[in-house]
Amino acid sequence: MFRHILTLQQVSRRQISRTVHRQLMNKVPEKQKLFQEANGMPVHLKGGVSDAVLYRATMGLTVMGTACVIYELVKAAVPQKKD
Repeated sequence: MFRHILTLQQVSRRQISRTVHRQLMNKVPEKQKLFQEANGMPVHLKGGVSDAVLYRATMGLTVMGTACVIYELVKAAVPQKKD
């Protein structure tokens, strides 16, 4: 059993030492220029098509959720008729 633990430790050390370090480009200044630009667009749509799709999907889900909650509240408030 001790041999298995030792082998596991060696494998884990090997995996950690072989990881590739990626250089990430800082995109914050580009995004700041985009979102601070005074072009009359709302900030939630300045990101392009993907922002518009996400905004519409979020609003649609919000409206549907609100409608479901109101329906369930009305259904719970109105007593059922017994036949």
